[in-house]
Amino acid sequence: MKLLLDMNLAPRWTQYLGAAGICARHWSDIGPSDATDAAIMAYARTEDFIIFTQDLDFTTLLAFTRDKKPSVIQLRAENTSPEIAGLHVVHVLQQYAQELDDGALLTIDIHRARLRLLPL
Repeated sequence: MKLLLDMNLAPRWTQYLGAAGICARHWSDIGPSDATDAAIMAYARTEDFIIFTQDLDFTTLLAFTRDKKPSVIQLRAENTSPEIAGLHVVHVLQQYAQELDDGALLTIDIHRARLRLLPL
């Protein structure tokens, strides 16, 4: 599993996820900070990344394109720091690893996770 972290998530998520055995790169290490969601999605699709974001716009892009990839993980919480949400996120990622590999939209909040298979 390779995660591409959107600009709206703290770069320290990469270290947190890496310590849990999950490959993660922050968009700020790859492309311009003002890149469009469509550009980030195209990069993720080409390089076989799963997008990890707080942004709901990726859901709209998935619905519009009806693509099966890339998978998108949305973190919906007031405090999205890895120190607060990290354990739950890692657990959910491990639980849904196969679905994410196949193509899915995964929404994680502090109490539950919801999975929708792609295409939407």
